[in-house]
Amino acid sequence: MPHSALLLHTAEVHVATFDALRDEIAPGLGLRHAVRPDWLARVRAGEDLSEDMAALAAEAEGGFLCTCTTLGPLAERLGGMRVDRPMMRDAARIGGQILMAYVLDSTRAPSLDLLQSMTDGRSTIRTLPLPEAWPLFEAGETARFHALVAGALRATLAERGADVVVLAQASMAGAAPLLEDLGLPILTSPRQAMLALAEGLGPT
Repeated sequence: MPHSALLLHTAEVHVATFDALRDEIAPGLGLRHAVRPDWLARVRAGEDLSEDMAALAAEAEGGFLCTCTTLGPLAERLGGMRVDRPMMRDAARIGGQILMAYVLDSTRAPSLDLLQSMTDGRSTIRTLPLPEAWPLFEAGETARFHALVAGALRATLAERGADVVVLAQASMAGAAPLLEDLGLPILTSPRQAMLALAEGLGPT
């Protein structure tokens, strides 16, 4: 029997994204979704969600994937998978000049810490904060959100190039197709995380 995985999201939009990736990459892989936007607000306010997340993780029949970058380190400490680890591993393999963009300030530290630990000082990492884009995502204006992220990245890369671009948050993945003409690796977390999840939870 196929195993199933529990995915924790802090935005409803990610359910469709990961279901579509599952259908493409690993049809038949069981997924259950828990959507808790309040958890992101609570952790940004300084609350400790260890007990809440541990209780949720205990419900997972198979793997446990957290698609929220801010909550990722806690999920990983509880034995789950953080959505950005496979992507950051790929970025470290490419190396050189890495540009990491993010739209939520609470994402910066966990994302940067993970990427730095992966590169081990062998690469130069620059960050591009885009907090002005986040309200668009919260309002459900995803097309404008992705266009703003892509436009800001295009302008930044025109001034100073990079060898690889990392879109730190899963919500930013839709900006990648808008930058395909640049000929650069534009790394996003949902696809790489689903590949890793399918590899670990395939049919037995």
